[in-house]
Amino acid sequence: MLKNIIGGFAFFLCLIDSSFAQTSAPKPYGPVPSAKQLRWQEMESYAFVHFSLNTYTDQSWGFGNEDVNLFNPEKLDCRQWARICKESGMKGIIITAKHHCGFCLWPSKYTEYSVKNAPWKNGKGDVVKEMADACKEYGLKLGIYLSPWDRNSAEYGKPEYITYFRNQLTELLTNYGPIFEVWFDGANGGSGYYGGANETRTIDRTIYYDWKNTYALIHKLQPNCIIWNDGGERGDLRWVGTEAGYVGETNWSLLNATGDVPYDMLHYGVENGNAWVPAEVNTSIRPEWFYHPGEDSKVKTLPVLMDLYYNSIGRNGSMLLNFPIMPNGLIHERDEKNALEMARTVKEVFAKNLVGQSKITASNTRGKQQKFDAAKAIDDKKDTYWATDDGITKASLTINFGKPTTFNRFLVQEYIRLGQRIKSFSVEAMVNGAWKEIATATTIGYKRILRFKSVKATQVRFNITDAKSSPVISNIGIYNAPQILDIPAIIRNQSGEIIITPADAESEVYYTLDGSEPSPASKKYTGNVAIDGKLEIKAIAYDPATRKTSPVSHEKFDLPRKSWKILDVNDEKAYQVLDGNTTTSWHQPKDKTMPIELVIDLGKNENIIGFRYFPDQGLWGPGIISTYRFYVSNDNVQWKLVDEGEFSNIKNNPLWQVKKFANQKARYVKLSALKNTEGNNETGYAEVDLITE
Repeated sequence: MLKNIIGGFAFFLCLIDSSFAQTSAPKPYGPVPSAKQLRWQEMESYAFVHFSLNTYTDQSWGFGNEDVNLFNPEKLDCRQWARICKESGMKGIIITAKHHCGFCLWPSKYTEYSVKNAPWKNGKGDVVKEMADACKEYGLKLGIYLSPWDRNSAEYGKPEYITYFRNQLTELLTNYGPIFEVWFDGANGGSGYYGGANETRTIDRTIYYDWKNTYALIHKLQPNCIIWNDGGERGDLRWVGTEAGYVGETNWSLLNATGDVPYDMLHYGVENGNAWVPAEVNTSIRPEWFYHPGEDSKVKTLPVLMDLYYNSIGRNGSMLLNFPIMPNGLIHERDEKNALEMARTVKEVFAKNLVGQSKITASNTRGKQQKFDAAKAIDDKKDTYWATDDGITKASLTINFGKPTTFNRFLVQEYIRLGQRIKSFSVEAMVNGAWKEIATATTIGYKRILRFKSVKATQVRFNITDAKSSPVISNIGIYNAPQILDIPAIIRNQSGEIIITPADAESEVYYTLDGSEPSPASKKYTGNVAIDGKLEIKAIAYDPATRKTSPVSHEKFDLPRKSWKILDVNDEKAYQVLDGNTTTSWHQPKDKTMPIELVIDLGKNENIIGFRYFPDQGLWGPGIISTYRFYVSNDNVQWKLVDEGEFSNIKNNPLWQVKKFANQKARYVKLSALKNTEGNNETGYAEVDLITE
């Protein structure tokens, strides 16, 4: 009998303990963010500004021997940069204090290759200080980009360089106030000036910089600073494997603390990773990071920028948007206009949460306690949350509007202080008295925003279909975003025909050929248009129902390619290189070894002043050429080398590569691939084109 009494008492204690567990807060599950990672995540968006000698040489990466006297921005105004970023809803600015060329935007006492020897302000200027002062004035946080690779330094590749690198890092982290982020680029080692050596130097980026001690220096000088690093040592944040402006639809804020990180892990995170390493989505408002006059018509439009917003912040990441600074020291007015338009649109989309005073109910509430009930998910407070009982991995919240309501956006946030838990969820709407599934997704994390076609419903049900632990949901928002028309796509096929395709098939398209701005009064596009010679075309999409127009799509085309022939190739698919469609690609046979050549017969002599190469656009596409030579010929026998070099940063930013040279009259051209980004023999092309006089 005593045994039964003891057993019953033990069972009673278990019930008490279980009840207490359900009324106390859930325990953290897995890795959780640090205080400084939380502060960073809540910033959501901030800016890059790229400015260096590259700005004056029209290069992507400087070699390290560019003339310091080129740097003389007569209108430099960091307050303009800060104002634009502030008005664009950004919370900070990361300045490229030193890019790969080694030129320093501050008067570093450790090198002569800096603003102190430039004509700007007679060598008395300091761009980093002006940036710090402007950030302080506009209430923005300051971040520092410092390239570990230095193509100017004679010491690079030697042990002595690490002391030099840390001395410069110390200057930047000591003299300019609080720094919220230090950004170390992953490009390391290669050809360079190196103090006049003009050679190629390679390093093992996993050990050369002794990151452990470099990090210790940062933590000592700026204890609240977070570290971004793609150089072999895990930082506080991670790259997402692309500079195109998006992270994976599945995005875990986790990685493993040690070991290699392949691109897919960077893109999607690791579900069971043992370290909290969230995703920072970095991209430029133009195709390239530094300013190029030829990209003035290629500034990301409002629809593209909104896609960036939804594919970064809306996928549990942050948005790091770059502004290339012009040679005069200002942000271009078109970059400013589009960034401010994005900020206004974001504000408009999320101005009214349709949840309002709706009634919300939960399938389960932790310990049936009010402090964890469903209402905590819609109280607009970041420190409260709905929680379920331990062991619950499937649950739902139902929001009753009380009347038919139209919406097309669904926002949800986890209380990530307790870890990232949700593996999958769905959203249903009560339409005409029946539940209809309108969206499904995987991870949530800090913030997830789903887009779908507008639906009119009386209720919405948020279903957690799988989770690693009991859910903790801090916020839900439902919104109705206005329609935004995207620009139409314009291509010219090999036959010379212009093809214009709107993003919305129901839209009408209007275009001009004289450089003027198109409107619904312009010529209407009704089918392919054949036009010879060079041309400039602008087009808009137009919605007759709403009378809204898209931003202007602007393309320039050189010679038609209908008479061009690819020689020594029997594969008809090779002509995808000339079809004008950047989404198609061709790869040369894999049995070839570098150098691998593509020879084109133009049909007649042309005055050629350059060429363009566009790589395969598949995510981390194979066969991307990184080092090249370009030849011309009049007879396909005697060849003249007219250009050679690298396609800088092409792996991370696989966009049009434009190379120019002195005028050459030739009928045949040859692009020779010397290396690709993977170090193997695969060679691929989406497009190859010429630039004529």
